[in-house]
Amino acid sequence: MTKPNIKTKTNTKNNTKTKGMKGTIKPVKYNLTHIQVDPIYCLTPGLFRSLQRGERKRSKLDITYVFGNGKKVEFSGSEPLGANDLRILQGLTAMAGVDGLILNTEPKTAAGKELRKALDLKWDAINEKAIMVKGSYRALAKEVGYANIDDTKLIRDCIERLWKVLVIVDDGNGKRMGFHLLSNYASDEVTGNLCVALNPLLVSAILGNGQYVRINMDEVRALNSDVVRLLHQRLCAWINFGKSGRVEIDTLCSYVYPDITTNLSTIKKRRQTVKKALVELISIGWIVEEYSKNKFEVKRPKPLF
Repeated sequence: MTKPNIKTKTNTKNNTKTKGMKGTIKPVKYNLTHIQVDPIYCLTPGLFRSLQRGERKRSKLDITYVFGNGKKVEFSGSEPLGANDLRILQGLTAMAGVDGLILNTEPKTAAGKELRKALDLKWDAINEKAIMVKGSYRALAKEVGYANIDDTKLIRDCIERLWKVLVIVDDGNGKRMGFHLLSNYASDEVTGNLCVALNPLLVSAILGNGQYVRINMDEVRALNSDVVRLLHQRLCAWINFGKSGRVEIDTLCSYVYPDITTNLSTIKKRRQTVKKALVELISIGWIVEEYSKNKFEVKRPKPLF
């Protein structure tokens, strides 16, 4: 197993607040500056969405995204994925870019073999690489900006939900791949240790092969609401660093709420919620201007890494 060659640096934040702590707050050192993720995870409508209370019990994940010349990807799972699931996947992907170990077709370690087996690779995916991430719940919680890094239940639930997601990719030319979104070989709530593997699509982006979306982890840590997290990832896939794009409010709403509604009250509420999310984007350095009623020009800041 070898490490993927992605450069990183340590960032220091001086304004980090933690509930329950008194006195001087020491600067928090972050190892993760950015992530590189396959555009499929950013562009697939409804893969990650804003969920209502109780929706996980009522709904399932069943999404097919067709793009390019006959390319298709299918996601299925027992529960839909929300903003917290996105946040944890972003953190794991970032950790893999720094400390991940590549799992070739025949890993030598027992952990590597178990993780690769748990991905349940099918068809052409059998010959693709995976990446193993070893760390801790606390490290993952810190890197994604959780206020309480000792509360591991939420992270464990997200990882298990992501593990349940099955992915089938068809490139339109006869090549098909199947796998779990990620695999969870071992997690220990007593020690806080964590060991997971990421699937070949995520690995390809982490290694810089083909197209990928680069997302600033400082921005990810600074975001507060679920809606702005979903909006942020989608806009990062559309707008390059330092560039801008024009978009209507209902298009922005569709990034967060993929289901179509004709209920005027619901439409109004969604528009208001997304506008609040745009204000939060401005607070982390993005520029948003309403050049006409419900039409916005959005500019993404240049990276500092």
